[in-house]
Amino acid sequence: MERLFKRSVQPIGSLVLRNLREQGLETPLLQKRLIASWPRVAGAAIARYTTGLTIRNQTLFVALSVPALRADLSMRRQEFVAKLNAAVDAQIIADIRFC
Repeated sequence: MERLFKRSVQPIGSLVLRNLREQGLETPLLQKRLIASWPRVAGAAIARYTTGLTIRNQTLFVALSVPALRADLSMRRQEFVAKLNAAVDAQIIADIRFC
């Protein structure tokens, strides 16, 4: 007997992402992954002086324990934005503020 239906086979990863998107959880998950990638993207020396990371309105706020780093890192702001977004393969942040 001939089958009357065809199975729609999809990779589990795409199903999970679609479910997260439908639940409104995709963006918070990607934000968490972006923050977790900071030490790798910024490097161990910079990460050592980072005391906190938060994302608000597509801006990553990086709290530093050494204020002298602020000016140096601000000049590399766009480089960090590009590398962090590439690390999560999505456009999560548009800017970084060092404080």
